[in-house]
Amino acid sequence: MAETDDDRPPWARRLRAERLARGWSQANAVEVLRSHAPSKDLPSNASLLRNWKRWEAGEAEPGNYFGPLLAKTFGTVTSVLFPPDNRADADAVLLAGSGMDTMELLAQLRASDVSPSTIEALQVTAERLSCEYSYVPSEQLIEEGRDWLRRIIALLARRLTLEQHREVLSIAGQVALLVGCVEYDMGQRQPAEATRRAALSLGTEAGNTEVVGWAHEMRSWYALTQGQYRAAIAAAQAGLDKVGDRHSVAVQLAAHQAKAWARLRDRRQVEIALDRGRGVLESLPYPDNLDNHFVIDPSKWDFYTMDCYRHVGEDRLAAAYAEEVIRSSTDPDGTVRKPMRVAEAHVTLGIAAARQGDLEGAMIEGRTALAGVRRSIPSLAMHTRELADVLAERFPGEPAVSEYIEQLRALKAA
Repeated sequence: MAETDDDRPPWARRLRAERLARGWSQANAVEVLRSHAPSKDLPSNASLLRNWKRWEAGEAEPGNYFGPLLAKTFGTVTSVLFPPDNRADADAVLLAGSGMDTMELLAQLRASDVSPSTIEALQVTAERLSCEYSYVPSEQLIEEGRDWLRRIIALLARRLTLEQHREVLSIAGQVALLVGCVEYDMGQRQPAEATRRAALSLGTEAGNTEVVGWAHEMRSWYALTQGQYRAAIAAAQAGLDKVGDRHSVAVQLAAHQAKAWARLRDRRQVEIALDRGRGVLESLPYPDNLDNHFVIDPSKWDFYTMDCYRHVGEDRLAAAYAEEVIRSSTDPDGTVRKPMRVAEAHVTLGIAAARQGDLEGAMIEGRTALAGVRRSIPSLAMHTRELADVLAERFPGEPAVSEYIEQLRALKAA
């Protein structure tokens, strides 16, 4: 089988793409792989090179030893290179978790006593809302999220056991996190910060470290999108101090630090932050529900790395990761499952094209980034502004560039 065949497994195609993006020969790749091995008792270079050729050709899949080693070689996570194929369907998981529909749950909330099944149904509802974050229009999601938050908060005034009180506080914190994210996406900065603080308070009172960690993550994200990079690093560190490396939110916190350091052009700190996040992600079990916004999808690691490499000038690597982000976020029928990730990936491809002097390619990617229906306005504004800066620098006076910049101003004003 030729190594350029399209019917090779995705992991085989990716191994080759990762290697070429770094400008390595297969022999170079073998040397780097050897340097990352914890043991020096590896086969000879000739034997490893034969294995590498078979891996890239898709003729043999790396085993449990070489899989993590290859991930470390390319600075990624094993489950990103070799994702499990037995992932449970998120809708089936949610359906199995609750025996109630919405109307029945609302009726239960009006009852005098709160049953365990009611608490469980509320947990499922909170997860469903978090799963809808990536594709439900913001106006619809924020209305439903606020309605459920009011109902859950009202439940705290009812007759609850101590354990039920703690569980309701945690669920309210989870929904508050979601509402705060959507408010910020819609450009509602002050309400978003107030909701974030409420989530932090609820998580603290409930003793829910993960909710607390995500509240700090949101503060870091707000600062990052507003260009307050030192504040973003500090907020992320405050979250890491609370959660340590025990929760998946630590991955996102480390990623925010890496992104902020990349914008400050500190390559060393970028690598330190990425290495911490990668180590945490590698140690975590593969998540049951990848659609939940507050669960770290391992494939998101490509998204983080893409952003960082774009800012430190590694355009070939950034473009390679952007292509991978688009591929992993799009179904075979063309349905985009992660529209906000895909939008940033197109921005990355646009910046890479602009730096190579390809104005037409850059404009196509930039316009594609703005075409999505589900958008985070602060995030999209930040990334497209970066593209606009590169376009203005490389192609001064071009009418298409001026038109694009005006489009961005209109987006920000809206």
